[in-house]
Amino acid sequence: MPQFDYPCPDCRATNSLHDAGCEFEGTPWPDVEKAYTDVIAELSAGPVAETALYDAVDGEWGALHRAALDRLTRDERVTKRNEVLRLRTAAEFREQVSEPTREPMRTIYTNGSVPGCHDNAVFAMVAWYEMVGLSWSETKANVVEWLEESGAWARGGFEESSPEALVESKRHVYESGYGWKEKAEAAKRVIDRHRG
Repeated sequence: MPQFDYPCPDCRATNSLHDAGCEFEGTPWPDVEKAYTDVIAELSAGPVAETALYDAVDGEWGALHRAALDRLTRDERVTKRNEVLRLRTAAEFREQVSEPTREPMRTIYTNGSVPGCHDNAVFAMVAWYEMVGLSWSETKANVVEWLEESGAWARGGFEESSPEALVESKRHVYESGYGWKEKAEAAKRVIDRHRG
C-alpha cells in the first residue's frame, strides 16, 4: 500500500485507509496533497495574511485547504499572529517540538518515566518525535537527553547498559512509524499514580 508524505488532515492517515468517520475518506490522495502544497507554497514565500492566503491558492479554497491549514497549525508548522500566517523554519520547528507541550506527552516529558511504564514511555517519546518529523539522530538525541534530565534513567529499572543503548533498542518504533498516543496515555496513567 502506498504511503504519502502528508497525513490526512482529519485522521492523520498516511495511506488510503482512513479512520472510521474521517471527513476525507474517499478523497483522492492527490487532492489531499495538493491542499497541503497549495498552502505551503504560498507560505514558503513569506508571511501571508490569512484572508490573502484564501485567494492566493491554486483553485478554490475549500474544506480540504482549511483542514490542511488547521493540521499544519496544530502540528506547529505554521504560526498565526494578528491574522498573519507564517511557516516555521526547520530550526524553529525542531526547537518548538523538542519539548512536548500537549498531554499526555507533557506529563511524560516533564516527570520522566517511572518503573512500570518505562517501555511505554520510551516508545511514546520515540514515536512522538518521529511523528513530528525529526530525523532518527535528532530523535535519539532528544530521547537520551530526556532520560537523563527528567531523572528517569537515574530511577533505574532498565535492562540496557546506557540511555543510548535503550533508545537504540527502540529504533524499530521510529522506522515503523508506530503511533504514540496509546503508549503515552498508558505511561501517563502510571506516572500520575506514582506522583499521587
